[in-house]
Amino acid sequence: MDIGELLTRVSIWVSIAGYAIGSVIYAVSYSPRRRATWVSASRVIWTIACLSLIAHFISAFQFYHAWSHTAAYADTARQTREAFGLNWGGGVFINYALLIAWMLDIAWWWRGGIDSYRNRPLPLIVAWHGFLIFIIFNATVVFGRGIVRPIGLAICLVLTIAWVRIIRAWNFCLKA
Repeated sequence: MDIGELLTRVSIWVSIAGYAIGSVIYAVSYSPRRRATWVSASRVIWTIACLSLIAHFISAFQFYHAWSHTAAYADTARQTREAFGLNWGGGVFINYALLIAWMLDIAWWWRGGIDSYRNRPLPLIVAWHGFLIFIIFNATVVFGRGIVRPIGLAICLVLTIAWVRIIRAWNFCLKA
C-alpha cells in the first residue's frame, strides 16, 4: 500500500470512527440532566471526524483523481457500474453534499452552542443523521469489500441504536 492509499483509507476510517464514537457519546449524554462534558466531547470528536473527511477528499483528489472532478465522476461511475450495473457517477455529488452539510452542521454546533444544536427540529435531526448512516452503509457494506463489510455493518447497527436512543430521549425531553 503506497502513502496515497494509506492516507485516503486512514482518513475515511478516522472520519467514520469519529462520527460513530461521537454518536455513542452523544446518545449517552442525551438526557434531561444534559451531561455538558460528554456533549462537548461529542462535538470535538465530530469536528475531528469532519476534518478527517476533508482530509479524505483532499487525499482522494490528490492521489486518485489528479484534482479532476471529471476523473472523480468517472471513477464513481465505474464503481457504481461494478456494484449495480449502472454507469452513473452522480454519487460524487452526493459526497460533495455530505461534506458541505457536515461542515454546516459542525459550524451550527460551534456557533449556536449545545442548546441550539439540541433544539433543532426532530425531522432535521432524523434526516441528517439518517443520511450520514446511509452514506456509511453504502461506503462500507454496498461498495466495500472483504472485512470492511462486516465492520461497516456493525458500525451502522451501533449508529442506528445510538440514534434511536437519542430520538427517544429527544421526545422524552419534549414531554418533560
